Amino acid sequence: MTHTRNDISELLSAHGLSPRRAFGQNFVVDANTVRRIARLAGVGPGDFVLEIGAGLGSLTLALAETGATIVAIEIDNGVVEVLRSVVKDLPNVEVIHGDALLLDWAPLQARSQHWHVVANLPYNVATPLVADLLDGAPAVDHMLVMVQKEVAERFVAPVRTPAYGAVSVKIAYWATSSIVGDVPASVFFPKPNVASALVDIKRRTSPAVPDVDPTQFFTLVRTGFGQRRKMLRRVLAGIIAPETFTRADVSPEARAEELDVHAWGRLCIAQHDKLAGK
Repeated sequence: MTHTRNDISELLSAHGLSPRRAFGQNFVVDANTVRRIARLAGVGPGDFVLEIGAGLGSLTLALAETGATIVAIEIDNGVVEVLRSVVKDLPNVEVIHGDALLLDWAPLQARSQHWHVVANLPYNVATPLVADLLDGAPAVDHMLVMVQKEVAERFVAPVRTPAYGAVSVKIAYWATSSIVGDVPASVFFPKPNVASALVDIKRRTSPAVPDVDPTQFFTLVRTGFGQRRKMLRRVLAGIIAPETFTRADVSPEARAEELDVHAWGRLCIAQHDKLAGK
């Protein structure tokens, strides 16, 4: 069984709780939606699933039905106790009380080299969470996350589109991504003012640009997008010399949004080679 709208209302009322804006809490109250997410995730017995922001367990219950091993993370002191009571009879679900942005992923990665993240991510932390997992949790090789639709569009944006930005490049560096479904605001309590979307992110076997230092690469990309409307020769003045643009086959008159992940890689490699005197 998964939670209905009445179940969510009763659980909140019985424990004197209400959704907290500070934690971006919008609980899913539609069984079809959570089962759809579990189905799209493609997980089952033998898989390890990390659910971030598990809330009252709507998605947790649907994921548990697949037979996968579920580790559900919840930050809210009151909600986590309700979550534990909801899943107490499910042997394949473990609840961790903590902040996913501060969590040490090493113990989880020691349990399996292949993790799925399947989650209704709180809107206010979705972008840094996905970025941190890609950067620092290599055992997470697949994510299916529900995020604000505008955020989803930034995650998957192709070059030369308004949504394309530094996070688009980061995801393209580590993974392939696509929007696999829309989620209406009506399936949440409380109902948000925006629609959501499901993003499927699959980690590459090796980065799109394997010959760069990720820290240097992402620093260069963030700097370039810091003033995205200006030409790169102005934004990167003092960092990238004119001859470095030539060596990288990148126009100094281009703007950040015109460079795909491979062009950013060439620029980073050319910069490194120049500093190394090559």
